[in-house]
Amino acid sequence: MSMFYRSTRDDNVKVTASQAILKGLASDGGLFVPENIPTFDKSLEELSKMSYGEVAYEVMKLMLDDFTEEELKDCIAKAYDSKFDTTEIAPLVKAEGAYFLELFHGSTIAFKDMALSILPHLLITSAKKNHVQNEIVILTATSGDTGKAALAGFADVKGTRIIVFYPKNGVSPIQEKQMVTQKGDNTYVIGIHGNFDDAQTGVKKIFGDKELEKVMNSAGFQFSSANSINIGRLVPQIVYYVYAYTRLLANGEIQAGEKINAVVPTGNFGNILAAFYAKNMGLPINKLICASNENKVLYDFFQTGEYDRNRDFVLTTSPSMDILISSNLERLIYRVAGNSADKNAELMKSLRETGKYEITPEMKAQLSDFYGNYATEAENAETIKRLYEDTGYVIDTHTSVAATVYNKYKADTKDETKTVIASTASPYKFTRSVMNSIDPKYDAMSDFELVDELEKISNVKVPQAIEDIRTAPVLHDTQCEVNEMCDSVKKILGL
Repeated sequence: MSMFYRSTRDDNVKVTASQAILKGLASDGGLFVPENIPTFDKSLEELSKMSYGEVAYEVMKLMLDDFTEEELKDCIAKAYDSKFDTTEIAPLVKAEGAYFLELFHGSTIAFKDMALSILPHLLITSAKKNHVQNEIVILTATSGDTGKAALAGFADVKGTRIIVFYPKNGVSPIQEKQMVTQKGDNTYVIGIHGNFDDAQTGVKKIFGDKELEKVMNSAGFQFSSANSINIGRLVPQIVYYVYAYTRLLANGEIQAGEKINAVVPTGNFGNILAAFYAKNMGLPINKLICASNENKVLYDFFQTGEYDRNRDFVLTTSPSMDILISSNLERLIYRVAGNSADKNAELMKSLRETGKYEITPEMKAQLSDFYGNYATEAENAETIKRLYEDTGYVIDTHTSVAATVYNKYKADTKDETKTVIASTASPYKFTRSVMNSIDPKYDAMSDFELVDELEKISNVKVPQAIEDIRTAPVLHDTQCEVNEMCDSVKKILGL
């Protein structure tokens, strides 16, 4: 066993993969990062002959090396099964010269399923490996998609409870309906009167409450996270970039070793960080194209080297990206700071106290793998409309941010490298925004009339996830103020 994880804020913290998955967040508030990023021990040609589950094993065994082969293969088999509606798990669709990697064929029709289908199994296995007796309380903030995917993954999983906080007026109607109709005796959903950053900050504060930790422990509970701050979420996301590359190779679209670009619609920075890790493991990626919506804090960061969240929070039609504090960026900052926990902790302290930090020119020079740009609301709608009218292919509002930014990248660089665009959600999840982009006349329809109309124009069957919520009763109607989040958790746990 050789792979250990360290905290981005304390060099003295060193844990195994299963311990990092269990904890979710380091007790000093830092994120767990691998001491080193391993390289593939199979060739890309060998990987191209494998199924999604087999590729998942070959990638994840390198990052989670305290899991036995039997344990890891069992987790993978339980995750990537008939809950996905395509045998490929993550199929590629070619449109307008790019390859759209459809990551929304799981049970909640968003890319979060790719990791949250396996996280409960990794977590329960980790608990057994580390002889944990406590009930594990999954505490998560969501900007829309993580919440439902995590609730679905952990519903009625023995030895766990899951509490999800979401911004009451900051998710799409379909996203909210998916969460508030969630079944499961161990599931709890709370709408906060604030935005996603408020929810995420509140959850991190609860994780860092030492007194609460003691009370929880004595009552037989301990926290973990289903957000992408948990490496058990991040590692499975590396897999689909490797799988996409090997499908292009298997289909004769690229030659072995040929570089591709990856375009990722980005909010919390976990999805694009997974692509960065894939590149460092040996995947031939040329540029990592970071696509932002009008909350363009990441675009400004890549331009200037200054991360500044002191700005207006914009509610957009791509709500899962309406984020001003991109938590996973900390893992990249730690790396470009020379794996210096002290330097990273200093920058994160500045972010906490002043709302901003600035990296050195030497650190900024190490970000050359990345290209950042953003899409306005008008540009986003135009891309959805144009792609549909030109090709008949309908994409959601987040994928459209990526497609818009990719077109800007090509115009800026004239780079014709073959490109994979991470398509992170089904258009059925954001029907009103998608249909209004195609034609404003659709706004007069109800949400489920729009669903049926989308089926007609796209020739794509309505996903089961949408059929399930048409008539489902609301089971969760709790709301709270931001400063009441901790009390809400205590009430649920009877503390």
